[in-house]
Amino acid sequence: MKSTTLVDEFEHYSRWRDAVYIRVEALRDWLHAHELGDAESALRLDQLLGRLQADTLNVAFVAEFSRGKSELINAIFFSDYSQRVLPSAAGRTTMCPTELAYTPVRPPSLRLLPIETKGGPGSIADFKRDDAAWTEFPLDLDSAANMSATLRHLADTIPADRATAAGYGLIDPDDHETLRSLERDGSIAIPRWRHALINFPHPLLKQGLVILDTPGLNAIGTEPELTLNMLPAAHAVLFLLAADTGVTKSDIEIWREHIAAAHGTSRARLVVLNKIDGLWDDLKTAAEIDAEVARQAATTSALLDVAPSQVYPVSAQKALVAKVRGDDALLAKSRLPDLEAALSQELIPCKQALVAESANAAVEDAVIKTTELLETRLAILQDQIDELEGLRGKNRDAIQRMMAKANADKQQFERGLQQFNALRNVFASQVETLRRQLGMSALRRAVRDTRHAMEKSRFSSGLRDAMGRFFRQVDDNLDASAASIKEIRNMMTAMYRKFSDEHGLAAVNPPDYGLDKYRKEMARLERIFDVRFNTVFKMLTVGQSQLTARFFETLASKVVQVFELANNETEAWLKALIAPMETQVREHEIQLRRRLENVSRIHGATESLDERIVELETAMAGVGDQLENLARINAGIGAALAVGPDEGARARTA
Repeated sequence: MKSTTLVDEFEHYSRWRDAVYIRVEALRDWLHAHELGDAESALRLDQLLGRLQADTLNVAFVAEFSRGKSELINAIFFSDYSQRVLPSAAGRTTMCPTELAYTPVRPPSLRLLPIETKGGPGSIADFKRDDAAWTEFPLDLDSAANMSATLRHLADTIPADRATAAGYGLIDPDDHETLRSLERDGSIAIPRWRHALINFPHPLLKQGLVILDTPGLNAIGTEPELTLNMLPAAHAVLFLLAADTGVTKSDIEIWREHIAAAHGTSRARLVVLNKIDGLWDDLKTAAEIDAEVARQAATTSALLDVAPSQVYPVSAQKALVAKVRGDDALLAKSRLPDLEAALSQELIPCKQALVAESANAAVEDAVIKTTELLETRLAILQDQIDELEGLRGKNRDAIQRMMAKANADKQQFERGLQQFNALRNVFASQVETLRRQLGMSALRRAVRDTRHAMEKSRFSSGLRDAMGRFFRQVDDNLDASAASIKEIRNMMTAMYRKFSDEHGLAAVNPPDYGLDKYRKEMARLERIFDVRFNTVFKMLTVGQSQLTARFFETLASKVVQVFELANNETEAWLKALIAPMETQVREHEIQLRRRLENVSRIHGATESLDERIVELETAMAGVGDQLENLARINAGIGAALAVGPDEGARARTA
């Protein structure tokens, strides 16, 4: 069976990424072997290689239940298996959020987190680090029947009384059918599992594809990590509706609160109007059917306020049948190729552009700094040769005067070094202040104090006040940190200018930096919490107070994660700020010492003038070779980044 366009494009992208990795690794190793890289450049290249190695492409499928998400995943990604990898049937076949990925250190398996873990503290991320918390079922890849039977555990339910279901946040007070069921039977069926992880050795999953299947508003509403982390982090979100039900109230709620809010107008969010085969009526002409599909797509576009071009009518079930049977006509009629083309043309190039931009920034920084260092070495060596050439035919008094001047230059630079060390102490003091403002210990204290305040409060006003104080403190810390960053950069700019003017060091413009993206992320988290808290507060009357606490714990964990990223990036910026100056100062000091040595050796007649000039010319030739090699390595990386994924794969082979 021929692979889909999306499969082909992702495989090409994966090979392109591997080619970039190999070339960046070659640059890092070459810099290290020739002792040309500074600590900051080495760190950035190592971080880039780590990101390339751990790179994933996250695609989230979001919808209420029975919209055909599992069938669509089967049709797009798993049709080559000629079977349904994920269970798909009438009714609810996936009761909990499910992640499909591949981790080679684990055997193929289905791991399930019991619903009872909702009753205590701990996020999904916390439990992922605790193997004992999960129930694991091996996947028998040699038996389609056995594998299908294992995956049917995704639909497991257990009976629960009202208090238990309410404690897990699984009761909607406005759902009269659920309330009637409780009154009649004293219990309702709730999901047996809270989260599922499928480790499956599919070629695309091996290359970094991660699929997230989210089953309905209940799961999204009661698992804060989906709202705070998983959905916003998805590179593409496919929102499924069903042509036979239209756009429901809960569909609109999911779209507005959990997709539009996180992804805005991004082309990475696509609306899929599934089950259009329900509109295939033998008593209607093809034109009439197409018109009905177009009408429903237009209505969907208007209700969700998205461009018509972002709505894709499909029949996932017929597409899967068509791919398994090799029926090209049925596949075209299912319209799935249009959706796959959109994913290929929008998702893969966008992802590749982001990776290329990140790689180019790190590589360009290392190459520019190394080029400047080598060019400075060339210029200084040429100055030394010119200086020695000028000694030809000069008497010993002239050599003595030149030696005195070299000593004077060295002494002046040493006085400059004293100023540099004093300014570096000021820099260190300002950095320490910044670390306290942005530091993790103060944030964790704020998290702990806020949690205690929430636990003690019995009224919604107390909860809101505690949360308000928490966000104000976080915002104040970010504001103070931003001011410190600006002050540090201004000081370093003045320092660079002073050393450039007084000692002839290369002019350097310190890298700009700010915390704007982290402030925006904090504002997003605060907005989400406001919305979710209001929803949770409405449920407090049915004993849902622990849901508020759990949501805050999850949000606080996300805030800590944001601050950790900000700290890491700020530390990298601080190194980038001081490292070029330290490198130039060290290089200038070495060259001054070499210059004094040149004149001293000639003055002492320990070797001939010509011999010393030849030695310096040989050193210049070596630096010139290094510049050529650096340019060639950089050109190779540029070529790998500039071409499309398929050409990148061929470049790697070459």
